[in-house]
Amino acid sequence: MTRPYYKNRIGLACFLMYTLVSAAFADGPVVDRVYNPYVQPLEREIEARGVIQNDRNVTLDELQVYQLGVGRSWSDQLWTEVYLIGKKSPGGSFRLEAFELEAKWQITEQGEYWADWGLLFEVEREREVDINEISTRLLVAKEWGRWVANANLGVQYEWGEDIRKEWETSFSVQARYRMSRAFEPALEVYMGQDHWGIGPVMTGAIHPGIGKKWRWEFGVIIGVDGGSPDQTWRGVIEYEF
Repeated sequence: MTRPYYKNRIGLACFLMYTLVSAAFADGPVVDRVYNPYVQPLEREIEARGVIQNDRNVTLDELQVYQLGVGRSWSDQLWTEVYLIGKKSPGGSFRLEAFELEAKWQITEQGEYWADWGLLFEVEREREVDINEISTRLLVAKEWGRWVANANLGVQYEWGEDIRKEWETSFSVQARYRMSRAFEPALEVYMGQDHWGIGPVMTGAIHPGIGKKWRWEFGVIIGVDGGSPDQTWRGVIEYEF
């Protein structure tokens, strides 16, 4: 039976994202990962994530961003994670750049509606300069047999003494085929004002014991316009327990 409580929350989330997205479209790199809206109760996680750009333009080539996170669920609807973010700029050296707090809210129960819905909230603070960012993403998931699609529609706001205040938005989608637990091929698309890319991704999971799981993702996103990096390599390793 459809509950008005969930219906009201879906409507609120969609209205918020529609209102903000009408303001701008992203002007920075958007390749990261595509989130699903699900929260598993009593779960903890250690995550390592990396993105490396390759391009003929020296201002884009060899940009590297790495994240190390620790997270846990507080209920069957709320998940939080804390990240350390390191970056290597083209021609520069690697350094710890920022700290980030992330919270995911699963809005609807899985399978209750035609799609599953959630929201992701992120707050990031640069370590050495006065730059801050707050963002939110609308998370949508839909299944068709062995196929699973996840879409993220994001809005970010940056401010501080060392950056121009501005709104940005982003869109990403992943279509994944559940071939087996250990291997699931996927296709991902990322869109922003200065980045439009598409490419193959491989994902999978290994279960070493009861309540424990290793998850991995690896892929390359190919730029399809002149302003995008030629290739953006991305990878994720998670240990859930």
